[in-house]
Amino acid sequence: MGTLAIGALRVVIALALAGSLGVQVVLMPIVWADLEGTDAAPRATFIALVVLGIVTLQISAVCVWRLLTLVRRESVFSAAAFKFVDVVIGSTVAAAVIAFAIAVLLALGEAAPGVVGLICGLSLVIAGVALLIFVLRALLTQAVSRDTEARFLRSELDEVI
Repeated sequence: MGTLAIGALRVVIALALAGSLGVQVVLMPIVWADLEGTDAAPRATFIALVVLGIVTLQISAVCVWRLLTLVRRESVFSAAAFKFVDVVIGSTVAAAVIAFAIAVLLALGEAAPGVVGLICGLSLVIAGVALLIFVLRALLTQAVSRDTEARFLRSELDEVI
């Protein structure tokens, strides 16, 4: 991956992190105030679930940033990459569960069935992304294995020469 692509992706991640922090700090209090007429428990639960959902995205963004650092150092095919990929998988699964919990919370209230259905669909898509990342993790495992084997064979060849 080129330096330009890594730099561009880092800019996007930085903007996404800044925007998500802005949503947490600025918009969530506004949403809290807009929901003033609702019961306290569902209101607090909804806000907490949305904030937790944003946190899952922030965690994934930080892990992708760390993976980009490994790519830049040309050490992405190492055991260090797995912990970041595993955290991304976990946070993506958590985001899917949180989205489904929001749909359930809205279904218990007075939300339109279409909105609840859309959020359930979103939850399914997020779970699909988690499965895709899991498959990509398996490919990373194969790449690390091949890289280790290639290094071993190179060292053997160097000894013969």
